[in-house]
Amino acid sequence: MSIRTIFLATTTVAALALGGCTATMAREAPQAAMTAPAPKRAKNVILFIGDGMGISTVTAARIYAGQKLGHTGEEYVLPFETFDHVALVKTYNSNAQVPDSAGTASAMNTGVKTNIGMLGYGPEAKNGDCRSGAGHELPLVSEEAKKHGLALGIVSTARITHATPAAVYSRSVNRDWEADVAIPETQRDLGCRDIAEQLMAKPFDVALGGGRAAFYGKAGGGQRLDPAANLPAAWVKATGGTYVESTAALAAAPKGKPVFGLFSPSHMTYTVDRKADSSEPTLTQMTQAAVSRLGTDPDGYYLMVESGRIDHGHHAGQAGYALEEAVEFAHAIQWAIDNTNPEETLILVTADHSHVFTMSGYPRRGNDILGLVVPPEGGGEDGGSGDGPTLASDGKPYTTLGYANGPGAVPMNTEGGRPMPETGVHAHQQSLVPTGAETHGGEDVALYANGPGAERVKGVMEQNLIYNVIRAAFGWMSM
Repeated sequence: MSIRTIFLATTTVAALALGGCTATMAREAPQAAMTAPAPKRAKNVILFIGDGMGISTVTAARIYAGQKLGHTGEEYVLPFETFDHVALVKTYNSNAQVPDSAGTASAMNTGVKTNIGMLGYGPEAKNGDCRSGAGHELPLVSEEAKKHGLALGIVSTARITHATPAAVYSRSVNRDWEADVAIPETQRDLGCRDIAEQLMAKPFDVALGGGRAAFYGKAGGGQRLDPAANLPAAWVKATGGTYVESTAALAAAPKGKPVFGLFSPSHMTYTVDRKADSSEPTLTQMTQAAVSRLGTDPDGYYLMVESGRIDHGHHAGQAGYALEEAVEFAHAIQWAIDNTNPEETLILVTADHSHVFTMSGYPRRGNDILGLVVPPEGGGEDGGSGDGPTLASDGKPYTTLGYANGPGAVPMNTEGGRPMPETGVHAHQQSLVPTGAETHGGEDVALYANGPGAERVKGVMEQNLIYNVIRAAFGWMSM
């Protein structure tokens, strides 16, 4: 019996049991059942995903954002932390204890936990095997939204074909098949389409992010097999939409028509590395453009906004990069809060997974979150004097933020021992286990909700139930 079959069977049994309880309650108190108000439906749903924004990242980002404003930081409140409804979300994939973004984002967009590294296919499909996906295609909430006449938007600071945004609109037995060149020759003629091609076939209204290379051939500076390939030009011809590559062009794009924006060859520039004259829009600017355009649809919209580079900063072992992305993510969320009607728009804020990112030591209140651990006056629990940075047993200081693994691993059995730690926004934090890139963490992440249907977010939830929260908010199912 498949995992999906077991899941469906379990859900059916639970529904029958719940139905029996409901029937009994109705016989005992018919008036209460008759007068209970119907849940308010959402016209719009915005799903904000901070890629890799685990609980420790939220805490560190809160402190960092506050310190950027001149506060001690600990007391600061991020915009989504004011939401009344919060849950913990279990992130494991159907075949992995610690997940990846393809499986986690697919769970949110399909309602089924899937295998690591795969998009939009049930766990019966095999990674990299095109034919294995046949018959195991999962429904996508974006497709259901279009069937109901809603507008569709996809925004990311990563490549628009990267795992999290791709989960909104595509199905692929391998998340790396972003362009046709990435599909192995043995799989190319078996019916699977690359992710970029799938996006061009979807009836989206707004799609903004990085990743131009997957849409062009060599002549256009891309990587597609056909040197002359120009998927954006073909999309414009087919849809009458507008293709843009800069903030100015995005602002000038005609209203009332689809807009497709690719602002960099690969991922968009880190917030830390942005220049004042950058032609790339910020995540807040892309969110503003998406909400403003989608909001004109009288039937409503479904929008996914991803801060993709929080994840990349962590993988590089650079907490400052990740936290700057998280602060910009918070700005985008604040804009959405301020410019949507909470009576008709459900805003969900979550992460797809966490990272092995830690806050440690006993630093004093207001201590630089990107600096060395300095204990409170009078000393900390570990006996630090408070006269300077706390010293580890090797006689050297250490930073509040660190990683369990990653490129910042401390060399073992080398002369001189552990090097002095770096500090500041560009620092590479030290880690324990040496790996080429820091890895994801497997602990639960938070889900924050505000607006119609937010009351369904509570307790400890399976990640795939976020799909049900969205569908129930739109009134497509009961929950």
